Amino acid sequence: MIRFSALMCLILSAALTASGCGGDEHPAEHPSAAMSGTKLEGDFTGSGPGTLIEADTLPAVDRRLQDVTSLAARITYTSTSGINDSHPQVTGTVFVPKGNPPEAGWPMIAFGHPPTGILPECAPSLSPTLLDSVTTVAALVSAGYVVTVSDYQGLGRNETYHPYLDSTTVGYNLIDSVRAARKFVPNTSDRWAALGASQGGQAAWAANELVDNAGGGLHLVGTVSVSPIADVDGLADAAAAGALTRDQQLMLQAYLASLAAEYSDFDVDQYRRGIVQEKWDVLSACEGSAREQRVKVADQITADELRPSGPEAVEILRGFLQKTTLPQGPTAAPMLVIYGGQDPLIPPAWTDRALDRACNLGDVIQIQLQPEKRGPDIDLPTVIGWINARFNGDPAPDDCEIFIAEHVSPRDGG
Repeated sequence: MIRFSALMCLILSAALTASGCGGDEHPAEHPSAAMSGTKLEGDFTGSGPGTLIEADTLPAVDRRLQDVTSLAARITYTSTSGINDSHPQVTGTVFVPKGNPPEAGWPMIAFGHPPTGILPECAPSLSPTLLDSVTTVAALVSAGYVVTVSDYQGLGRNETYHPYLDSTTVGYNLIDSVRAARKFVPNTSDRWAALGASQGGQAAWAANELVDNAGGGLHLVGTVSVSPIADVDGLADAAAAGALTRDQQLMLQAYLASLAAEYSDFDVDQYRRGIVQEKWDVLSACEGSAREQRVKVADQITADELRPSGPEAVEILRGFLQKTTLPQGPTAAPMLVIYGGQDPLIPPAWTDRALDRACNLGDVIQIQLQPEKRGPDIDLPTVIGWINARFNGDPAPDDCEIFIAEHVSPRDGG
């Protein structure tokens, strides 16, 4: 069922997008120029997480997806906020392969996209190329999967905000996209996997932790997280020390903007000054000329301009980061985690800490650290076989015993 060459294209594309942050690498397209189509039929009954609210065609979707899909749609569905347990409406896309489904129904993949921004217009579903995820998604569809791509809460709709870095929210968003897609594409299997890069790797990992209580009876066979945003506690100390990389500066700015939207009593001015404060809205941009200006502003940020105002501000920031740091609990299915030793966004010591805790929770994880690689250029030679084996029900490799022995209390460093 799974065509290996197509999956290799998929995985390499996921790696290439892993370090995207807020649209710097996106082509010059206006997201709102995407795809307002006609209404489609579906099962719109029920309520609560996973409920399908609306489905529309995507007439302007990129040719690479048109060529491999029998149906492409933008959906709206109900999900769950990890911040306040509310049930916001979330948008996303669903892509169905050509041909007839297998006897057991189409297997499903929830793809977690890398960071695209924090504003409503930063949604992949509003872009013909899915904001650079088109190659990945087209390869998955070609390999015989129904693919869902959640925009994540707050992207694609302006009724709420995007809780950037909140692992629980994006985890729910992936799970509920699969549940909603099954109400739109009835000839699907109850078996699915999740795959994501960077923020999407965080979403896939979190979905694996949440699925037992939120999966709606579906069977998760495994998750792949490439360069995941997992342990982010170190972001507070790096900001205080003036040691943030450029990628981390942009990540922190987006996170602070989200915190300001989430909590009315959060004083964002304790964390910004200079050009960061002056060009705050520009730094949040993901389209048009402001996106180009964002790159120029980002190159001018100094260490002091994102430094917390004092020890109390550092502790407040650390407390918020700990609420989203992974793991939050044990996973339900095997994981494959791949990360680079030269990642400018998430240092390997941070990922080591997350993996150490996850292994001690009893998770089954195949771990691949590629020491010379950055986030965007990680090689993924074993992912094809790993995904195929999970759908075939083969025993999953587990590197945790060796990893724990080699990483005794990896809290220091990074």
